[in-house]
Amino acid sequence: MPLSWNEIKSRALAFSREWDQECSEDAEAKSFWDGFFNIFGITRKRIASFEEPVKKLGDHQGYIDLFWKGVLIVEHKSRGKSLEKAYDQALGYFPGLKERDLPKYVIVSDFARIRLYDLEENTQHEFPLKDLHKNVRLFGFIAGYQTHKIQEQDPVNIRAAEQMGRLHDRMKETGYDGHALEVYLVRLLFCLFAEDTGIFEKQQFKEYVEERTAEDGSDLAYHVSALFEALNTPREKRMKNLDEQMAAFPYVNGKLFEERLPMAAFDAAMRQELLECCSLDWSRISPAIFGSLFQSIMDKQARRNLGAHYTSEENILKLIKPLFLDALWEEFEKIRHNKNKLFEFHKSLRRLNFFDPACGCGNFLVIAYRELRLLELAILRASRASDQSFLDVHSLLHLNVDQFYGIEIEEFPAQIAQVALWLMDHQMNLLVSEEFGLYFVRIPLQTSSTIVCGNALRIDWKTVIAPWSVSYILGNPPFVGHHYQSAEQKNDQGQVLQEIQANGVLDYVANWYVKATEYMQENKEIETALVSTNSITQGEQAGLLWPLLLSKGVRINFAHRTFQWNNEARGKAAVHCVIVGFALFNRQEKWLFEYEDIRGNPHTLKVSNINPYLVNAPDIIVENRNTPICNVPKMSWGNKPTDGGHLILSPEERKELIEQEPLAETFIRRYMSGGDFLNNEERYCLWLLDVLPHELRALPLVMERVDSVRKFRLSSKAQSTRDYAKYPTRFRQIAQPDSDYLAIPEVSSERRDYIPVAFLSQKVICSNTVQFIPEANSYHFGIINSLMHNAWVRVVCGRLKSDYRYSNTIVYNNFPWPENPTEKQKQAIEAAAQGVLDAREKFPGSSLADLYDPLTMPPALLKAHQTLDRAVDAAYGKTTFKTEAERVAFLFELYQKYTSLFPPEKPKRRRS
Repeated sequence: MPLSWNEIKSRALAFSREWDQECSEDAEAKSFWDGFFNIFGITRKRIASFEEPVKKLGDHQGYIDLFWKGVLIVEHKSRGKSLEKAYDQALGYFPGLKERDLPKYVIVSDFARIRLYDLEENTQHEFPLKDLHKNVRLFGFIAGYQTHKIQEQDPVNIRAAEQMGRLHDRMKETGYDGHALEVYLVRLLFCLFAEDTGIFEKQQFKEYVEERTAEDGSDLAYHVSALFEALNTPREKRMKNLDEQMAAFPYVNGKLFEERLPMAAFDAAMRQELLECCSLDWSRISPAIFGSLFQSIMDKQARRNLGAHYTSEENILKLIKPLFLDALWEEFEKIRHNKNKLFEFHKSLRRLNFFDPACGCGNFLVIAYRELRLLELAILRASRASDQSFLDVHSLLHLNVDQFYGIEIEEFPAQIAQVALWLMDHQMNLLVSEEFGLYFVRIPLQTSSTIVCGNALRIDWKTVIAPWSVSYILGNPPFVGHHYQSAEQKNDQGQVLQEIQANGVLDYVANWYVKATEYMQENKEIETALVSTNSITQGEQAGLLWPLLLSKGVRINFAHRTFQWNNEARGKAAVHCVIVGFALFNRQEKWLFEYEDIRGNPHTLKVSNINPYLVNAPDIIVENRNTPICNVPKMSWGNKPTDGGHLILSPEERKELIEQEPLAETFIRRYMSGGDFLNNEERYCLWLLDVLPHELRALPLVMERVDSVRKFRLSSKAQSTRDYAKYPTRFRQIAQPDSDYLAIPEVSSERRDYIPVAFLSQKVICSNTVQFIPEANSYHFGIINSLMHNAWVRVVCGRLKSDYRYSNTIVYNNFPWPENPTEKQKQAIEAAAQGVLDAREKFPGSSLADLYDPLTMPPALLKAHQTLDRAVDAAYGKTTFKTEAERVAFLFELYQKYTSLFPPEKPKRRRS
């Protein structure tokens, strides 16, 4: 156990007084450094050698003054000699060292001065020997006090996972696989971490492997298994004649080493891989993210994007800060100078319990624990400041890992989660030791978190932890969209969401909302926050999920609106998410985090209510409607061919067909899908609605295409499609208008401020990825093109990935148009709408996608839209909106007003 800092400082002062005098030329450096290491209670001979021979560049022989493998090189000179030259000489030894033995620190000295180089942090510190006691904390790595600022983007996290991945692969190739391999690697992870953070002696595990095992690796598995056994055995129960080096390892407990594993087998290369792992500084590893990285090594495909699968600490904090952390710090600041209240506040932290029912590798639990321990450290500082008799900090550490509970479906990440919490506990204990100068370690392990391996949708959560014991539920459940769910997942969802009709279209994450809501019924003080796909707060999914949750008392107390869930790592995975914090009660203060840029930082808004669409508006559900709530023309879907592509023609195919069968031109029409519409792509279709039998028989090439349509439909799995093989000349669904119409693409990029819409000729056949209004005029064009309408779209529409998915039943039919616009206001909108069309005409070579890309939108078109927006806002009786959220809140109030006059319609049956 390391000495206290007070003891170390006292020894340093005595040492500097002894040596801070004129030394003779033959003053013995060995005695100097033996004494230096003794300051920290370390016997130099045990860990570092003098006059270590090494080959330098040019095959010259050199001798390192003092060498501690993998940690330190010391180069010592006579008094007054150049320390720069001494440093250069130390660096000259590096080419002759094995990579795993390269030091992290270099010290140069001339008896009178000491200079320390930290090679990893790229820093240096120099001071006279007489000031050693003032700078002794710089050498905490010698004593066992070593606290790095843990950085989630530290490359060591990636390197560590990659090296463990290589060891994993080699072990798997030998036939060591499955559960045994997973547990084995988790144990090795603990040992690697332990020797760099003071649980073991510095490099104790590495030295054991190097010194006790054969270079060919033949006996390595035996020694590792024996070590695992020793780590699981109290010292007093170990064999009396146990190898001295093995006996020096502490008793760990915690059931980590309890299970007897099959004997592995190593070779020279595998031994080398393990030693390479030992050479990393594991004290710099972030337990919060390494678990996810470590899990990904089990999957070679995932490893190609190593780092893409972990959740960044920044994003985790977005959830835990408003859920509980901000309030705890606010309370602490209020009572930090009141000794009695501070004492009670500290005790209250111990009563908090946290539950992640989809915990994975424990990221959320680990970060939550770290932040609570940092708060506890602040409490201890404040207590020390107000109570000078404050001595035994260790007895005042209340928080522990047994306050954390989780469910994880896979065994390996469940094991990692438990170990990661222990590792974080130890890192925080080191921080306390550094702060108060008294070394503290919880070994043997007495407590552990409760991580249950199982299916969270089938397990009764009350068997993991009773509801009345839980303070907060938090986490990041699986997102899985309904198209990507396995049969097993669909079955689970059918059971959990049985109260919701058409629950099959909901994303998988919705199950955790319902399970959490049911669980909270038995303790209505629980608060929950979940990261989710934004789909459950938009479009059809919001209308299915939230009526049930609201009926059971759910109230949203804080939320992050859509933002990009991004990870700072190679192959980073990005997905568009929301965070929803909810409970069965209303908080006095509700907070909405609004993102102007989904990749940026949010604006924080204090609001009166947060509805299921995550806007400051009443708890209203926008339901599927068959007809508009306002007196406007009906919007319909376009024509669906379901033809295998045989009725669709490229310009080249059209030309070739007309050359060979000129009479076919009568039946060829311009065809336009949503993508064609946006990108001005030219395609055509065979429109054989009114073709006569003899006309068709006169066109053999067209007949071939018609026959291909028939065969394609007959091969379908859907009975309705097979039935329609009887009508191979016709599109599967026909809805072509008899007049010119206003077209709106079904899918549009989320980057656009305005969804492009345009008038098309009735001769253009629009596909089912276009929706149309056949009786639209300039006024309708203006409203639908406005910022007002597009703000509504962004909130209530569904999404395809992150793109807007426009629908008539959710978006258009529920949109609240201006209530009573005057003729003058209508005329202003029509004039401004024409201005938008005129601005487009100035760029005949540009597609709508070109014109509405935020980076290429012409200023003239943008100005025309701004004029239109002002005209539309005026028709609503408003002239300014500070934010889009304010604009949407206004629309929801108007929607509530309109829809309160009549009951909702029953939705149409979903089309297959």
